[in-house]
Amino acid sequence: MRPKDAPNDLDVVLVMRDDFRLEACPREAQVLFTHAAAQEELGASVFWIRPAMLIQENVDSFVSHWQRKRDGSHRGLVEVIA
Repeated sequence: MRPKDAPNDLDVVLVMRDDFRLEACPREAQVLFTHAAAQEELGASVFWIRPAMLIQENVDSFVSHWQRKRDGSHRGLVEVIA
């Protein structure tokens, strides 16, 4: 069992534009959009959203909520804009 302070995993949240279409992605990138496949192939828990998928919140509030751990502390975030 891994200690909580060193979980040795990577969580990724991809915030895509509302006009994003998975079928338009290069095949090799599509693994990022299937949680189980990303975990198996990349060793990462990958989640993704489009702003239009959010109900009664905006992207900033979603990210702020996601950043908070169960114990109230915050995960480190790295923002990449492509």
